[in-house]
Amino acid sequence: MKNNRVQITTNDDSAIVTHYLQNKGTRFAFPFEKDALSLLEADKDNSNVDVVAESEFQYNLFPELFSVPFPAPDNPKFTFIDLFAGIGGFRIAMQNLGGKCVYSSEWDAQAQKTYLANYGEVPFGDITKESTKQYIPDDFDVLCAGFPCQAFSLAGKRRGFEETRGTLFFDVAEIIRRKRPKAFFLENVKGLKIHDKGKTLDTILNVLRNDLNYFVPDPEIVNAMNFGVPQHRERIYIVGFRKDMKIKKFTYPEPTDTTKRFIDIREKDVVSAKYYLSTQYQHTLIEHKKRHESKGNGFGYEIISEDGVANAIVVGGMGRERNIVIDDRLTDFTPVTNIKGEINHDGWRRMTPREWARLQGFPDSFIIPVADASAYKQFGNSVAVPAIQATAEQIIKRIIKK
Repeated sequence: MKNNRVQITTNDDSAIVTHYLQNKGTRFAFPFEKDALSLLEADKDNSNVDVVAESEFQYNLFPELFSVPFPAPDNPKFTFIDLFAGIGGFRIAMQNLGGKCVYSSEWDAQAQKTYLANYGEVPFGDITKESTKQYIPDDFDVLCAGFPCQAFSLAGKRRGFEETRGTLFFDVAEIIRRKRPKAFFLENVKGLKIHDKGKTLDTILNVLRNDLNYFVPDPEIVNAMNFGVPQHRERIYIVGFRKDMKIKKFTYPEPTDTTKRFIDIREKDVVSAKYYLSTQYQHTLIEHKKRHESKGNGFGYEIISEDGVANAIVVGGMGRERNIVIDDRLTDFTPVTNIKGEINHDGWRRMTPREWARLQGFPDSFIIPVADASAYKQFGNSVAVPAIQATAEQIIKRIIKK
């Protein structure tokens, strides 16, 4: 290979090569080996292999690809796959417990860039495609997925496997059916519990329990603020175990740390002026809230105090507007971006992407290689790492014991 380098970009060729290199020497490399070697051989012959689109990352595959903040453990205790992987919140939690990821999938190209920068691996793309599913290895232990919530067609009212077809849950269920992992761990928004008057969750549980024949305890709403991050973030967790594992009882974790507040994750240094609100934007938020308050509504911006807990960070303006903080450390009020008006002198600013990363439990060593707009989206869509890890620990200790 010329200079031992290939250009790493975010497409499935890159996914094949990086997955092969991350699993080389194990049985989990088998699904990737033939195609990966073909791609690498083509590069050796100066065939200009496109091993990613849009990313300018270049890694020396031997061994710089593995010089990442979050490498797989050398002697893993278990294996897992990371579906709807986002930026790898599940992956960090599972690796912290001794697990090795043997397959990842995430369709968003910006999230793929972040995933590559932190784990040395490009996730495969659209998991609904058979060409993507074909690379999933056999015999992994745990399937992890933070799948989106979608309504099912319940025309036949059987509420079974086929009626989930066309939804992303169907693809998760299909992979469970084919691969039969020892356990799975699914995460979704709290609203799944009442989505379509509860029919959606009923269908999911029926498929997992009856069609796929897994032991699935009743799902539980877990709040991230109970596990060491100052964010009120409730999500529904669904876990299941293959019945031959003979696991008949599962207990979700008790809170481990409810003491954290915003001041614990606030930036240590003065924040750039670009995060401070303009006077016009500040005025708009105030007037918007007044209008809703006059109608008896609770909509509008919210200021999080230093000793307060953030509201759930979500994609879109609301996630930032309901998490305004007052930080009076700024002394240079010269705008660094184009704004209407001037920078407010009351200290109002939005949280930074790094603060959002901390709210989700990502270590400061986590690389943020994308622009702020993408970073906010990625952290807003992510799972809260400490809450995932506390729950996963209860799963792993059961399957390892068995």
